Amino acid sequence: MNHKLKFKILVIFLLLFQISASIFSQEKKIQVHDPVMIKQAETFYLFCTGMGISVWSSKDMVQWQKEKQVFEKAPAWAVEAIPGYRGHTWAPDISFHNGFYYLYYSVSAFGKNTSCIGVTTNKTLNPADPDYHWEDHGKVVQSVPGRDMWNAIDPNLMIDDSGTPWLVFGSFWEGMKLVKLDQSLVKVAEPQEWHTVAARPRDYYTDEKNAGEGSIEAPFLFKKGKFYFLFVSFDFCCRGIESNYKIMAGRSEQITGPYLDRNGRDMKFGGGTPVLTGNKDWPGVGHNAVYTFDGQDFIIYHGYDAKDQGRSKLLIDKLNWDDEGWPMVEQSIKE
Repeated sequence: MNHKLKFKILVIFLLLFQISASIFSQEKKIQVHDPVMIKQAETFYLFCTGMGISVWSSKDMVQWQKEKQVFEKAPAWAVEAIPGYRGHTWAPDISFHNGFYYLYYSVSAFGKNTSCIGVTTNKTLNPADPDYHWEDHGKVVQSVPGRDMWNAIDPNLMIDDSGTPWLVFGSFWEGMKLVKLDQSLVKVAEPQEWHTVAARPRDYYTDEKNAGEGSIEAPFLFKKGKFYFLFVSFDFCCRGIESNYKIMAGRSEQITGPYLDRNGRDMKFGGGTPVLTGNKDWPGVGHNAVYTFDGQDFIIYHGYDAKDQGRSKLLIDKLNWDDEGWPMVEQSIKE
């Protein structure tokens, strides 16, 4: 075999390898929005925005398999509560407590605070298990235009060190709310206890069409050492390559706050330490969750892929902590 033929074969091989690597890269970056994750046995389960709540499974957090959606039919209570809702369900949150998986979810009219958070439970996430069955418990909280200056979407459950359950949630308006839950985890505790934990400046009289002045949403709580960390997303999602979503954080020794950023600014008044911001390849990144798997912390979120028409993709990075105890993304979109 002459040298020219060997060279041509090598070039073809390298091209095929690059194509294969590109295809593999696209396979692992599945299209999702508002992802949350949990591990049962040896399987990771991913829940995200979609018709009936989209579900994926994986053994390695790289290769993902589409699973059956949570709801075959839109919950009747939600259809009645939210005009125009037909089953496209937003921003779920998954956790395991008391022998059950609790899946909180959002139903809403787009761009309005006509919204509700519901919850459904299951003994297992394995669809092949005979015990697999989602039992819906209906509405947990609801926001009503003209009554509330907060929005009941983007829920996240946190059990504090005393065993008290709290639900943090919110999008735009007057910010992120924290409400104490009953020990059943399916309703607000009485007497009610509410806190505002993060917000951005916004004109109180701004109408719904211009609500973007207070662009903050997607709260997520994570306990690390003595601190509760509150992650939020600033600016805009859902605009493809025009998205400028970014992940911010603050921390507090008390779950009710105040949550202060690295410079001591209160998140209730627009404070926040940057965790991840976009770049030319991923112009907007946000709506994150944080988990510990096998001793390693991970941050999962979605980003808008500029190389694929701004489609929203799943991104997962290792999360470490600097010498002052602040979150630091080890393998990020910037590398």
